Amino acid sequence: MSGKHLIESPTKADGAALWRIARDSQKLDLNSPYAYLLWCKDFAETSVVARVDGEPVGFVIAYRRPSAPDAALVWQVAVDASQRGKGLAGQLLDSLYTRLVGEGVRYLETTITPDNAASIRLFESFAKRWNADLEHRRLFEVADFPQGEAHEPEDLYRIGPLHRQ
Repeated sequence: MSGKHLIESPTKADGAALWRIARDSQKLDLNSPYAYLLWCKDFAETSVVARVDGEPVGFVIAYRRPSAPDAALVWQVAVDASQRGKGLAGQLLDSLYTRLVGEGVRYLETTITPDNAASIRLFESFAKRWNADLEHRRLFEVADFPQGEAHEPEDLYRIGPLHRQ
């Protein structure tokens, strides 16, 4: 895969590939293959996929909560190992936000475990590129997750207000 990245909305046909990219990352909480099919079908307007030579190589899955319609919550960002180190994750976030700003989104949110330095850097860099404030606070404690399921705490990162550039 050597072509240029094409960034667009995912389709239902991308579900299996997005699941494989997430699985192969060995860092993300892996959802069921069925969940990725639903994300690609029902959240295509708030998500993006990067393709090289027609094949998915990265994605951002996001959604808008009814309780915060001016925010998009990024559920997952993943990039295929063959494309890492090329700035693709940042390009995907920028592309997603450029699309959503016209629909009234002024904040980008995500949750990140405190030890995930790469994701923290990604969202700090996004905030800097867009000249926006970044706030974070603890959202979920270890005790909030089901007993017996090892999971670190999750911090909520909120970037904004964002404006068109």
